[in-house]
Amino acid sequence: MPVTRRVLLTLLTAVLVASGLGHPARAGAAPAAEAKAAAPSRVSYDAHSLTVDGERVFVRAAEFHYFRLPSPALWRDILEKYKAAGFNTVSLYFSWAYHSPKRGVYDFTGVRDVDKLLRTAEDLGLWVVARPGPYINAETSGGGFPAWLKRVPGRARSSEAGYTAAYREWLAHINPILARHQVDRGGSVLLYNVENEYQANTDAQYMQDLQDTARADGITVPITTNVCCDAASWASTWGSGLGAVQIPGVDDYPQTFDCASYETVWGDWGEGVTERIRPDAPGYAAEYQAGAIDLDNAGYEACRKLTGVPYMKYFQKNNLVQSGSTLLSYYMGFGGTNWGWLGQPNDVYTSYDYGAAITEARQLTAKYDEFKRQNYFQRAVTPLTSTDAAPGPASSNAALSTAARVNTAEGTQIVLLRHTDRAAVSDDRATLDWATPDGRYQVPVRLIGRDAKLFLAGYDLGGQRLVYSTSELLTHEPIGGRDVAVLYGTGGTAGETVLRYSSRPKVTVLDGKVASSFSGGDLRLSYTHQGLARVLITGGGRRPLLLMLGTDASAATFWRADTASGPVLVRGTDLLRSASSRGSSLSLRADTATAGPIEIWSGTAGGAQPSLLGSQGRATTVTVNGLRVNTNATASGSVVGRLPGPAKVRLPQLSGWQGKAEAPEAKPGFDDARWRVADAGLPSDDYGFHSGAVWYRGRFTATGAETSIDLNAITGRRGVYLVWLDGRYLGSAAGGTQADSDAPINPDPGPGHFAVPPGVLKGGQQAVVSVLVQNMGNNDDWTADDNRFRQPRGLVRASIAGGGDVTWRIQGARGGEDLPDPVRGPLNLGGLYGERAGWTLPGHVAWPRAQWAAPAGVTWFRTEFALDLPRAQDTSLALRFPGTPPAGQRVQLFLNGWNLGHYGGQIGPQTDFVLPAGVLKEHGSNTLALSVVATAPGTVTPPVLVTAGTQRGGPGLVP
Repeated sequence: MPVTRRVLLTLLTAVLVASGLGHPARAGAAPAAEAKAAAPSRVSYDAHSLTVDGERVFVRAAEFHYFRLPSPALWRDILEKYKAAGFNTVSLYFSWAYHSPKRGVYDFTGVRDVDKLLRTAEDLGLWVVARPGPYINAETSGGGFPAWLKRVPGRARSSEAGYTAAYREWLAHINPILARHQVDRGGSVLLYNVENEYQANTDAQYMQDLQDTARADGITVPITTNVCCDAASWASTWGSGLGAVQIPGVDDYPQTFDCASYETVWGDWGEGVTERIRPDAPGYAAEYQAGAIDLDNAGYEACRKLTGVPYMKYFQKNNLVQSGSTLLSYYMGFGGTNWGWLGQPNDVYTSYDYGAAITEARQLTAKYDEFKRQNYFQRAVTPLTSTDAAPGPASSNAALSTAARVNTAEGTQIVLLRHTDRAAVSDDRATLDWATPDGRYQVPVRLIGRDAKLFLAGYDLGGQRLVYSTSELLTHEPIGGRDVAVLYGTGGTAGETVLRYSSRPKVTVLDGKVASSFSGGDLRLSYTHQGLARVLITGGGRRPLLLMLGTDASAATFWRADTASGPVLVRGTDLLRSASSRGSSLSLRADTATAGPIEIWSGTAGGAQPSLLGSQGRATTVTVNGLRVNTNATASGSVVGRLPGPAKVRLPQLSGWQGKAEAPEAKPGFDDARWRVADAGLPSDDYGFHSGAVWYRGRFTATGAETSIDLNAITGRRGVYLVWLDGRYLGSAAGGTQADSDAPINPDPGPGHFAVPPGVLKGGQQAVVSVLVQNMGNNDDWTADDNRFRQPRGLVRASIAGGGDVTWRIQGARGGEDLPDPVRGPLNLGGLYGERAGWTLPGHVAWPRAQWAAPAGVTWFRTEFALDLPRAQDTSLALRFPGTPPAGQRVQLFLNGWNLGHYGGQIGPQTDFVLPAGVLKEHGSNTLALSVVATAPGTVTPPVLVTAGTQRGGPGLVP
């Protein structure tokens, strides 16, 4: 997972957890599309690539955190969108903390059913890079370490005995699940990642022990790890030494995390070229930047611009050619939500949207289109799996330069065109002196702004021979006894494609403007990239070719899928989830955001079987989402029809709000007899209270000379604590946070000095100090120094100036580590009275009508609303708080008992909170509860329901 700017400049931060245990692997589950679908496969590798069943594969992965989407029914949606974008692999952290609320207690059911997750990946033909830590980072609380680990002796992330016993307990639960889902057993797990960004510490024995444990637990696939920030560190000695992994990977975040400066940042952290650590293993970009955390509260749309399409075109393509890596994993593909107290407090707020290609509301973006363009290219061009670096064609203009790779067997060239100055934004032209495998050519090229192009030469494009092209290849498919290829380029620029034939072929321009000439065996096509031109080429000693020439935008409208009758290409839908054929029938599952046309090319691979297209070029039967579509044939060999759009979504107004003041703990007469006596010190972790609000009540006999209450609380960034004396509110203070990694831990980071009002305390009388501490989560352990991770939470110092001894009692989340609600788990609730009393849950309450006033302290608001969203439609809803997040208010949002967000001026810029289907009842009654912790009196603005996106189709929600 990524690191913050502090991390690269000194050492960083970020943490995450991941894992699961479950049910036996399902017999006959299909591995990835590039692997053979029947018997178990063997995974091997050499310096160029992985091989599965002896066939080279190019791994195209994106990260997904199941724990950031607490709706297993939606996991399929995200994975289907990954596959539709051309990814063949998903990278999965497995979170120790998410599954273990207490030492010896593990849960792999419900939202933690990772067996279901792995089966879903298998169903969809996606490989898995399994990353069970034990430490994972990913900006999660404790970096994925369970909070109970803070009480275990022995330095974390080391081979010390106490920590070793603890992590082996975790691996003993998660490794058997991963083992039975391996490719070697007919499953999906292709690689196993130990630890995370561990170069900050050098306990090689620990790294060796992790691998030995994995092998003893049945892990047989290659073992990898991810190195951050300095690939030339001690990790480079892993080739044969203790702790060496087979395939070390590298993390690259060239665009920083400065989302607020998205207009000016351009590779401030380097070229982003993945360094190969071991010469005998393929290059592995284990975490290549595909978004950013929002350190400066700029909002995730700014992060999406920071790592937008220009960044992806330049840096990702540059890395592909410069590094020759054949294992690419992007962080993140979908970010998700830090629901409950999942997030690491110093780097993230509720949303973990990450500026990713798929938004937190599961909507597709322009970044998704660029992933699809690049992934389709990497899937189609199999020579990429084994290449060596080579000089690129010489450029006549120093402003433009090239780099190249050449396939070791076939000689295919992959040429990168880019600006020599990576920050250039100019419009430049050049002529390339290009010695292709089929001859030497003077080739005109043009590059506008921050862009990069991948050109091919000497490439066997199905049954065709591509000499070269200055258009980029999206894909080529054998459909209906001919080749169908899609090429594209920047709108308005010239393109040139040269194909080799033994004799002059017939060229028919079906659409658009394309000029052709034939000389010396070369068919030269010249055109301008605009719209979508279509050219049919027949004869010349080769099978027919339908060549479609478009722009970036028109290329993004294409989708491909495999069926029993061969591949299909589809245009006009907003997503193609799957395709299947049976006889002369074609069935599609697709999403549409608006009504419009659909175009389909379908047939059989190489024409070996009868085409789905009849003698008149139309499919006998086409269904989309189970509904028959009337189609007509086109001159392009496709069929066209029309699809309906989604029905209108009608949302209820949120009304009937009820309100209730809380915080009886602040009153002197409150009965705290059942609370824990804080006889082991004040930090809340010592009593099993790790998340959210923790109450302290200190009883003492007043002397009458008391002048102040002096406290220190450590909460993590964005935390706060409030103080009462005998029921009188004294004020609040910001909780302390960790120091930067290059500074010692501050022993007094969150001081608060609260003056005792004159006359409130009288000598000899009993008095009570009440303190509400809102903890925001635990620090990461990125530097493996133990001090940061073990930094306590809650009160760490308390004294009364002029007073005597104080007896403290403490209460946090009900049950502490013994969960009363295992369904939602250990990170869902804190210790507010309403949380302990079940006010977050559905059920009738008889509270007064809400007045939307929040005095200092805690106030609750509740309402119910009914939904009946359109069926056969995927609708994403969010709760929107109008206006700027208020200062002095901290709102927790609970939907049907699930803590889905934290809102307020001290929390972050977020005003929209996604309500995921599954947690949200799309057809029924929902309960919404808000807790407001106010440090000063104010007015609360009620939220409203909004639609974040809706499409006809969808994943088909299955519990």
